[in-house]
Amino acid sequence: MSEALKEAQKAFEEDEVPVGAVVVHEGRIIARGHNQVERLKDPTAHAEMLALTSAANYLDCKWLNGASLYVTIEPCSMCAGALVLARVKDIIYGAKDPKTGACGSVVNIANHKKLNHRVKVSGGVLKDECSSLLKEFFSRKRLSHGAGSRPLLNS
Repeated sequence: MSEALKEAQKAFEEDEVPVGAVVVHEGRIIARGHNQVERLKDPTAHAEMLALTSAANYLDCKWLNGASLYVTIEPCSMCAGALVLARVKDIIYGAKDPKTGACGSVVNIANHKKLNHRVKVSGGVLKDECSSLLKEFFSRKRLSHGAGSRPLLNS
């Protein structure tokens, strides 16, 4: 998770929502990603999605059997769905996401009984470190937008 936090710090420094992810396969990191939604102007450029694409390219396979994804916040519906489709073995996340979390907080796509693959989910790993970076980011955003401005989503 410390490596995912390093990725989240990169996102923070780029003024992106500070989420980072790494994919581990056979005991080593094979892919990394951090949010790049603003930079790429792409709503799918979440840390998990970028790490998944990189891992699939590395393994030259659409399925990431035996791989684990470490991410600083609970994946959203899009990311959880992609992780199921990629047949990832484990999702290990830091902070829960009570607004969009799709690994148990709002919905549970990772372990939906009607889907053909289920992912083992573990949460709360370095949760304080993961959530403090997010809190700092959104606190700064609120301050820079001032009182009376339009509220930010997911803040």
